[in-house]
Amino acid sequence: MSLLVKICGLTTRETLDTALAAGADMVGFVFFPPSPRHLGLEAARELGTAAKGRALKVALTVDADDTTIENIVEMLRPDLLQLHGYESIARIRDLKSRFGLPVMKAIPVATAADLAPLAGYAAVCDRILFDGRAPKDATRPGGLGAAFDWHLLENLALDRPFMVSGGLSIDNVAEAVRVTRAGGVDVSSGVERAPGVKDCDMIRDFVRAARATEELTSR
Repeated sequence: MSLLVKICGLTTRETLDTALAAGADMVGFVFFPPSPRHLGLEAARELGTAAKGRALKVALTVDADDTTIENIVEMLRPDLLQLHGYESIARIRDLKSRFGLPVMKAIPVATAADLAPLAGYAAVCDRILFDGRAPKDATRPGGLGAAFDWHLLENLALDRPFMVSGGLSIDNVAEAVRVTRAGGVDVSSGVERAPGVKDCDMIRDFVRAARATEELTSR
């Protein structure tokens, strides 16, 4: 199966076009005001229209209420909801039923104990994203450039597709895929020159590095 490459936290037409031209499979848009990558609804409409049919559009929210998600869905028309908060299994079931969209749940990882909820989430989600756990004093749960010990995912028995995120860059994406055997990689701060400011050259280089990883692991 081909490695999926997701560029998350896109906020401008230039960086979106760069990600699409580079061959990103997924483009992520953040709807969480504390994040420097937070996207307004009108901008979401514009970028969503530009990305339509070229890559899967992913809407990232953090414990958002139904009205907020409804507005996002109306404007962005996402292909996938990415839930990055403390959403319960029951909440995920409700969202899938209400909006009819597949869901990817982010699970923050620092130790093996963090994988305890995995079975429950895997039973209701379409995809899992393993991300580095944010420090206790962080104002947001992701996009912090925090990696985790990928060896925690070695020999993982999971019947759902999964991706890895957290601290990925052109320098370590190959190792992340080699260790975890993940089906996808998700990068945000690793392709930025400042928080929330994507760098087009870094986006191109990351996608290129991820594709090279795919070629190596398929041999």
